[in-house]
Amino acid sequence: MESTAAFQHKNTISILGCGWFGLALAKALISDGIRVKGSTTSEQKIALLANEGIAPYLVNFSADEETYNADFFDCDVLFIAIPPKARSGAGAEFIPKIQRILSAIRLHHVKKVIFISSTTVYADLNCEVDEHTPPLPDTESGKILLEAENLFKNAPAFQTTIIRFAGLIGPGRNPGRFFAGKKNIPNGNAPVNLIHLDDCIGISKAIIIQDAFGCVFNGCLPQHPLKSAFYAQAAVDAGLEKPEFIDELKEWKIVKSVNVEEILGYQFRHTL
Repeated sequence: MESTAAFQHKNTISILGCGWFGLALAKALISDGIRVKGSTTSEQKIALLANEGIAPYLVNFSADEETYNADFFDCDVLFIAIPPKARSGAGAEFIPKIQRILSAIRLHHVKKVIFISSTTVYADLNCEVDEHTPPLPDTESGKILLEAENLFKNAPAFQTTIIRFAGLIGPGRNPGRFFAGKKNIPNGNAPVNLIHLDDCIGISKAIIIQDAFGCVFNGCLPQHPLKSAFYAQAAVDAGLEKPEFIDELKEWKIVKSVNVEEILGYQFRHTL
């Protein structure tokens, strides 16, 4: 159990992107006595952040509008938790946005960064992968995130730790709803790679406490049940109609979190 004292030397943490993960992380850090600055691109969300005890900042690094207060980058650790949004067609804008963020980081002398990436940087090559496996992404999102990771890794002015989260579950992301009532879902015998929000936050806090920068961590629960069994049971537990999967095994991967245990000594709190 992390104590407030363990965070005392970390005065301020800024979170660029207070979405599902970023907002939950901010609230958890505040409960540990940390001052948190949070960003949003929406004027309407300023009050929401403030009501949670987060110091709110309007921050925008889009091509047609770069807006931020330099004070946002006055922090001990900067989290970057913004998705590439490749599925919505905004993928091409992500790397230029990251490059503008990198310029701001250098300009304002941020020294420690945590970049939230995804296990989509690993293709489904029918094998186990861990942090020592060279990423070979085969999706647009994975390729974009790997390019962004490399930009951070190659930036000499500050230290970056990269967290590659698996599929996210937790409050507001009940896995029972993902496939409920659907039929003929392919690849039913593929293993799942998931992580609960509590463990996303737990790993993030462990990195801060242990000053584990310059590292890569896969955030994925160690259990990998079959897709068909897991999502069918999740639907039943949620009181929803069971999905039906095709009894087949196509492309798959099993994501291992070697560095989470070996470097952080972190024990996952949730199981599948």
